[in-house]
Amino acid sequence: MFDVIILIVALIVSLIIVIKAADVFVDSIVEIGLALGISEIILGVTASAVGTSLPEFGSAMIAILTGSPDVGVGCAIGANVWNIAGILGISAIFAGLITTQRQEVRRDGLMAFLTTLTITAALFLIGEISFVVGVVLIVMYVIYLWILIRAQKSSKDREMECCEVDKKTDLNKKTILMAALGLIGLAIGCRAIVYCTVELSIMASIPEVLAGILLAFGTTAPEFFTVLTSAKKGLNSLAIGTVFGSNIFNILIGLGIPSLLVTIPVEPITIYFDAPVMVFMTLLLLFLIKRGMKLTRVEGIILVASYIIYIVTRLTIFS
Repeated sequence: MFDVIILIVALIVSLIIVIKAADVFVDSIVEIGLALGISEIILGVTASAVGTSLPEFGSAMIAILTGSPDVGVGCAIGANVWNIAGILGISAIFAGLITTQRQEVRRDGLMAFLTTLTITAALFLIGEISFVVGVVLIVMYVIYLWILIRAQKSSKDREMECCEVDKKTDLNKKTILMAALGLIGLAIGCRAIVYCTVELSIMASIPEVLAGILLAFGTTAPEFFTVLTSAKKGLNSLAIGTVFGSNIFNILIGLGIPSLLVTIPVEPITIYFDAPVMVFMTLLLLFLIKRGMKLTRVEGIILVASYIIYIVTRLTIFS
């Protein structure tokens, strides 16, 4: 009983750390973007997305390379479904409104969809993630980065440059340090959340499938708090960019890199149910956004309800 109390207290403390770290990380990364002339959406799909995706990437790599490929693939695909339907849905409900721009949806949303379509088609055709598939995934990510660099260069004409150069440099050093501390806080706090969640689930004799889902929630905690904080601060492009960028990174790099080292076998249930659900959720998000270039509370509820249906179906029918 004493162990349970310690774990619950540690879980609460970890959540407080993560919330504060997410706040510091979001504020710092926006300041860095302003100082360097990097747009909010580019920051979202690169620095914020990659930084917050490190727990999934590390979990997938370790699982795949230590003989548990199903856990690794499930972590990547499950995280993507949760990012869209859970994290963005909940953020829209709490923020009330998340707006976006048409070019962001066309570039980042389309890339997220092509990513899910590519991995799903590969799984249907081959039944595994081979070296060749891995090369294709990594090449897609390199092309995407090239597109982002071009987009950033073309939008740089509206940046303010003239005054306070020295002050700007000092500010950059400080904000880079704060961003790093925020990211470290996210990593430590989320690692503690994962540990406490898993230990509590074992003590409560929760089924392995459900424990795996709880673990996935833990690894996506950085995205959750970063996106929620961004949405509540009105940083809509950062919120949506983090989700799109994270989903792209999880598949193209999270599965692409380990598949260069080992062929990754995939369970039939993942091929015929989880992967198609990931494609569907991405399409649903794009459909909801394109209707008015925004997500309202109603659309957030639709996304969350879709996730609940997915989880209930997965646990009751396909577990």
